[in-house]
Amino acid sequence: MKKRITLLGSTGSIGTQSLEVIRAQGYEVAGLAAGSNLELLLAQIAEFRPQTVALADEAACRELRSRLSGVQYAPCVLQGERGIEDVARMPDTDIVLNAVVGIAGLGATLAALGAGHDVALANKESLVAGGQLVLDAARKHGARLLPVDSEHSAIFQCLQDTASAKRLEKILLTASGGPFFGMGREQLAGKTRADALRHPNWSMGAKITVDSATLMNKGLELIEAVWLFGLPPGQVQIVVQRQSIIHSMVQYADHSVIAQLGVPDMRIPIQYALTWPDRVPGPAPELDFTCLGPLTFDVADEETFRCLAACKKAIAKGGLAPCAANGANEEAVALFLRDEIGFLDIGRLVEAVVDSDSFGGAYTLEDVYECDRMARAFVHGQLQSL
Repeated sequence: MKKRITLLGSTGSIGTQSLEVIRAQGYEVAGLAAGSNLELLLAQIAEFRPQTVALADEAACRELRSRLSGVQYAPCVLQGERGIEDVARMPDTDIVLNAVVGIAGLGATLAALGAGHDVALANKESLVAGGQLVLDAARKHGARLLPVDSEHSAIFQCLQDTASAKRLEKILLTASGGPFFGMGREQLAGKTRADALRHPNWSMGAKITVDSATLMNKGLELIEAVWLFGLPPGQVQIVVQRQSIIHSMVQYADHSVIAQLGVPDMRIPIQYALTWPDRVPGPAPELDFTCLGPLTFDVADEETFRCLAACKKAIAKGGLAPCAANGANEEAVALFLRDEIGFLDIGRLVEAVVDSDSFGGAYTLEDVYECDRMARAFVHGQLQSL
């Protein structure tokens, strides 16, 4: 039987690339969920014929139901965040790929794990904001987390020799450095939305591209790596690899280092999450070493890029501190993309919220959402002082 995939966030950058992989492998789509992109979702429904779909946006959902009325094939249509969670827990699926952007994906991750589904996780905020809840749910229901982020997929691939994985000493998490690598604070002060969205290597959505420019993305990935691979933050080292060819590395007890290389194409880690433990031909191009130039390495400048420093503080504090950092960043990036704050203000706001409380202790899902709300309110309360 063909593998059946449920895809959350199907109209975003990762979602559309996931459907390329699904198409290439001949998999079936059990369910789709999206935010508000009605036209693209309609095209996906026509091609992949899912059993159930969900739209987060209420108006778009009403329009979708109207447009599907009377057509030859119409799936069940669900609405809102709860509808997306219902799609995530649908019984007739082999794996749920969660590519929802932001903390909005946490509930869907928990819903899928609660139903016993393996989750291919492209929503890093699930682990950043609610890491303990996610790991507890996976253990309780016997489900697996399969990383989709290129860096975490690389680490996961390097650890497939399970005997050697017990001797893991350090993770080397690579970063492209983003479009502003090597610049000082004076140069960064005037950077605009358009500047931040010019990533040198990857084609991604606006929010994650800005996160790459601030190095917040690497800070979130460090937190995610701590949860996924069980190492303390001090054993996760961030290394700038400008060409985005080495996607991450692991160092073992004998100080040998194993790296995963490939072209900067998200279809590679997406496919590995969906086909694991098998490797099969796919749509991504091969890496041509005869055309490959020098591979360079450098240090991530957390003195300039304060989002990275803030994430290190947050994971050291534990508890809900990473959730607060994530919520503040989501709100600050939204303000930056509307030209309401400057580029450097993002880091100032994220660091300020992490410094504002100790955040330690156990937490519930309700605590996560309240902390997220608080962090966003904190950002707006700081605007006049910027």
